[in-house]
Amino acid sequence: MFIATVVFSALLALVFCGAGSAKLSGSQKMVDQLAHLGVGRALMRFIGTAQLLGAAGLVVGLWVGPLGVAAATGLAALMTGAVIHHVRAGDAAKDMSGAVIVLLLSLITLTLRVVTL
Repeated sequence: MFIATVVFSALLALVFCGAGSAKLSGSQKMVDQLAHLGVGRALMRFIGTAQLLGAAGLVVGLWVGPLGVAAATGLAALMTGAVIHHVRAGDAAKDMSGAVIVLLLSLITLTLRVVTL
């Protein structure tokens, strides 16, 4: 079970490193996507920072279990917020599928992390 935890934690950390870096770099594509969802630049930077910290927490959490649980919980909460923003914006299912998939990965990682404590 711990191997699955490592695999999911590493995969999720990579996803959030990419997403967080794009938000912090202020890429125009990311600015436009988040503006569509009603998210301004200040909140975008906050979310990007939280994503990078969550990714780091997932990796360090492989050695410090409670930190991994906290990181996975926080990332799942962020992705829940993302799905809610997509729904409020009236996005089609295909437009929010990325957020839903990452939310599910976050919940799987959280479950694995809790089980392997």
